[in-house]
Amino acid sequence: MPGIRKTPAGNWRASWREPSGAQASKTFATRREASAFLARMNTTKSTGAYVSPHAGRVLFGDHAREWMKTWNTEATTTARDDSVMRNHVLAKWGTWQLARIDHLSVQGWITDLGARLSPATLVQCRRLMSGVMRSALRNRLIAFNPCEGVRIPSRRTQDTDEQIIDRAVFRSSLLPVVPDRYRALVAVGGGAGLRWGETAGLCADALDLDAARLRVIRTVIEVSGHTSFKPFPKTTAGRRTVPLPGWLVVLLREHIATHPRGEAGLIFANQVGGAYRRTLFRTRVWRPALVRAGLLGLVEPDGEKFRAEWTDAAGVPGSAMFKREPAAVLHVARNQTGGLRFHDLRHSYATWLVDDGVPVNMVQRVLGHERSSTTLDLYTRRTDDPSRVLQALDDDPDDDDPDDGLAGALVPR
Repeated sequence: MPGIRKTPAGNWRASWREPSGAQASKTFATRREASAFLARMNTTKSTGAYVSPHAGRVLFGDHAREWMKTWNTEATTTARDDSVMRNHVLAKWGTWQLARIDHLSVQGWITDLGARLSPATLVQCRRLMSGVMRSALRNRLIAFNPCEGVRIPSRRTQDTDEQIIDRAVFRSSLLPVVPDRYRALVAVGGGAGLRWGETAGLCADALDLDAARLRVIRTVIEVSGHTSFKPFPKTTAGRRTVPLPGWLVVLLREHIATHPRGEAGLIFANQVGGAYRRTLFRTRVWRPALVRAGLLGLVEPDGEKFRAEWTDAAGVPGSAMFKREPAAVLHVARNQTGGLRFHDLRHSYATWLVDDGVPVNMVQRVLGHERSSTTLDLYTRRTDDPSRVLQALDDDPDDDDPDDGLAGALVPR
């Protein structure tokens, strides 16, 4: 029966009925504590804010796995989140009772992770942790979300972030050292601004070389080392038509004439006709090409051998001698920190267009962005060319009287 009564042990037991009708009880040292607790329970029931004091005993890991079963995200997003949840979130909180997790513990965990994880991974850790706790709150397992107000350490921009390659360097230095089989693929990344999945998923039905354009209508995704087609791009605006410069059309014609197509008319296919895996391409093709182009570390002849020089993630320089150049190049590619990413070709493409005066709304369309603010904020990093500012101001450095150009403009209204 609901109420308060003394136990044979001399304690006081408060009993009440939960909203479901089930009877619950809790023992206290004094009658006053039992009365105050029972009053709080009755108040929360009447206001709809009732949380069973025993519900918080559920383990974080058990509730997290139930919550993960409700995910309905894209396959690539699900795979990423599952990895972060398993390796970082559950590894810490899996055996904790939900009610024992407090704000201070979560903030300490995030601060500790910040010293060894990338900012992007840190954001995902907090998001998933908070998602589990929000679900527990909605299901009346806890009274508050301890993740509210948890702060992530400020991310500091580094020299290796979002690099831009000069277009002349891209065409004259990088493309020539990319192996023939992959040269057109890299050219599409820099000459059409496609994302990796859009480039790897380019098929013959989306390519019109006579009209010098391609259509982005599908993409390739990679999950757990396996690639598959996704019959639509990243966003609705991602379905678009992109014009191709003449030099890129030439490279694509040469590639198509030399290399067989893969499944579904895939333009860039591996030895068995499937799509390239991004992870393997980065290790075996992309980073070695950066080394050969002089954009990553250093490999140079030294007598009959080759000297390799690099700087690791801790900022420690290293060097070694190799008998063969390919071995030296591969070693630098694996050990040198930073370096241009394939996605940075897309950043560079957008910057080249904006620097040449292409209207932002047109750049937005060929990049496949929903909003022009995304184009300006994320993908256009202006090159350091002060002559463009001087040209816009009509400032001729050879003019003997620089004030002449402004005299006619400084007229009061």
